[in-house]
Amino acid sequence: MSGVLAPLPVFRLDVSYDGAGFHGYARQPGLRTVQGELEEALSRILRGTGFSTEAAGRTDAGVHARGQVVGVTLDEPREPPPLPRRWASSLTKLLSPEIVVFRAERAPDGFSARFDAVRRTYRYRILNREFPDPLRRGIAWHVKHPLDVEAMNRAAEFLVGERDFASFCRRAEGRSTVRTVERAEWSPRPDDMLRLEISASAFCHQMVRSIAAWSVEAGRGRRPPDSTPEVLRARDRAAAAGAAPPHGLTLWQVDYRPPVRMDGVAGYNARAVRERNRNDI
Repeated sequence: MSGVLAPLPVFRLDVSYDGAGFHGYARQPGLRTVQGELEEALSRILRGTGFSTEAAGRTDAGVHARGQVVGVTLDEPREPPPLPRRWASSLTKLLSPEIVVFRAERAPDGFSARFDAVRRTYRYRILNREFPDPLRRGIAWHVKHPLDVEAMNRAAEFLVGERDFASFCRRAEGRSTVRTVERAEWSPRPDDMLRLEISASAFCHQMVRSIAAWSVEAGRGRRPPDSTPEVLRARDRAAAAGAAPPHGLTLWQVDYRPPVRMDGVAGYNARAVRERNRNDI
């Protein structure tokens, strides 16, 4: 015996869900959550095999996902490991229509859905017209007041780069509120819709919803866009405009760097990335 332990098998699930009926992604005792439903379905298809799961982003109650990534790690090495060929269809059969697993595959050794992510992209939708639309009430925030998209983008420009987002975050004890935003842009869409697309390596709690709310204040002319740096410097949530409703927000996409190849085997050794992103949500 060599004494070298075989790596635990890790699998990647790509998942979308309608968050309206869930108390967020993360498991909570006595509450219906995406993680709870997903793990119950996994238990059925794995037939008692022990496992743990880890998601790229822990979305809040009412928040949706198009491109959530969930890692599934088996508790023990298996030789040969199970093949996830039919996992996507089997899980979707158990979980749809609210949750859909549209891809399942063996991940490289050491893969972490949360800590190996290098970019998360969210989209926030606003229906900007006088009357609401009952067919879009679950996916967009209805704002009846006219919004100046140019002013909203001027406000968002100040948030790009490394900033302390304490004024735009729900603080967690002992965690940094410094984040690096790569892109934040509002764009008009068909049928009176506005869309914010924002990307960063990580976000703190309620950060995107707070940015959406602040952008609306700027778009309505209630707060000048050029006051955004002052709000950032305040490091106080009272200086901003609270948080926009959760149903307008969607975790759109998660990006990963390619795994490192050593001795012909692809795997992850992303300690530096994990250190940098350890405060992500």
